[in-house]
Amino acid sequence: MLTLRAPAKINLTLEVLARRDDGYHGIRSVMVPLELSDELTIEPDSHFSFSCDRSELDDDRNLAVAAMRALGELPAVRVRLCKRIPTEAGLGGGSSDAAAVLRAAMTGLLEAPAQRDWLSLARSLGSDVPFFLAESAALVEGTGERVTPAGALAHWHVLIVKPPVAISTARAYAQLDRAGTRVRPRKGSVSIGLLEALQRADFGGVQALMQNDFHDVIAAQTPEIEAAVAALRKAGATNALLAGSGSCVFSLASESVAIRRIDERLDLPASYERFSSAFATTPQWR
Repeated sequence: MLTLRAPAKINLTLEVLARRDDGYHGIRSVMVPLELSDELTIEPDSHFSFSCDRSELDDDRNLAVAAMRALGELPAVRVRLCKRIPTEAGLGGGSSDAAAVLRAAMTGLLEAPAQRDWLSLARSLGSDVPFFLAESAALVEGTGERVTPAGALAHWHVLIVKPPVAISTARAYAQLDRAGTRVRPRKGSVSIGLLEALQRADFGGVQALMQNDFHDVIAAQTPEIEAAVAALRKAGATNALLAGSGSCVFSLASESVAIRRIDERLDLPASYERFSSAFATTPQWR
């Protein structure tokens, strides 16, 4: 039996750039993988089958199945997905599941043609999938296809709050378009600055540069997200930030005790899920 780990991610920065001629927006973002992970198990069987412990995700539209299908004819295996990353959350769980399948194929753990354009295959599955192939924090640019790994990370910690609401990524981009997208040169970019601070393990520098272009727009129009941000700040969080285009909000700390303290003080209804995690252990530059 093959067991694959698929980590969640957070965006420490997310700069949304101009809309391109192909309809996609350029981005510039520093993404970090977390210990919070889904788990896929794959074992031989008489035919292909897929199951998930979340019934609403237990069908052929799941990105893990799409990744298996993208490799060629579906193999005679049973794939089971244990879903720990919340969905519709901005944490990239579905993309990470797909990337876990591709990584297994790339390293010969799954039968697949050795010579493939893995980046194109990853991009076809989703804009976040190339990031997860890096298995490291990274600066992500373009529409997600340009990934510059950051290497080994400090063992910092996060508290994630999932409000009882879903956010449409397409609607989030449309709202930013109505607000007007600024031109942002790469030189002097907040993402470049944060990446350098992250590689120095400069927690104060990272905290000062954290930014998400979706945050103000989405929080202002979504009371549940605004409530989560307010509750985190009241509990002592100094950097509560939207994850991706939402709906999760997270707070970052250099020590686990600080996260526990915020969690203990957090005053939110039970419908607001909470997840404590840490930065994933990642390899040195390669």
